[in-house]
Amino acid sequence: MVTPAVKHTIVKKRTAHFKRHQSNRFMRVGESWRKPKGIDNGMRRRFKGTAPMPKIGYGSAKKTRNLLPNGFRKFTVSNVRELSLLLMHNRTYAAEIAHNVSSKKRVAIIERAAQLNVKVINAGARLRSQE
Repeated sequence: MVTPAVKHTIVKKRTAHFKRHQSNRFMRVGESWRKPKGIDNGMRRRFKGTAPMPKIGYGSAKKTRNLLPNGFRKFTVSNVRELSLLLMHNRTYAAEIAHNVSSKKRVAIIERAAQLNVKVINAGARLRSQE
């Protein structure tokens, strides 16, 4: 079993999603974030009592950015040849098999990853026992 080289504790400054202005008032306005651009908009002008807007200060620490909870970073793999890129970085990156890879190729990728001692995040996807 491969373990990450260093296990950092991930600290999120904010876990709640930023909601779009007036998405709670109108059904036609979705919740996904859009920056308010109106000239009189109170949220854009950052009035007291309005919802917070995304700012650079909410960003994650550089050490833990894009880090998975298991301590690895993701690397998408589409074929067996791309696994060799992770040979020297198997304690930092974990392979994730792309969604459009067939089940036959997945088996080959998982076998090669076991030889190279590379962790595969979605190793159980689209696998059936042999009948």
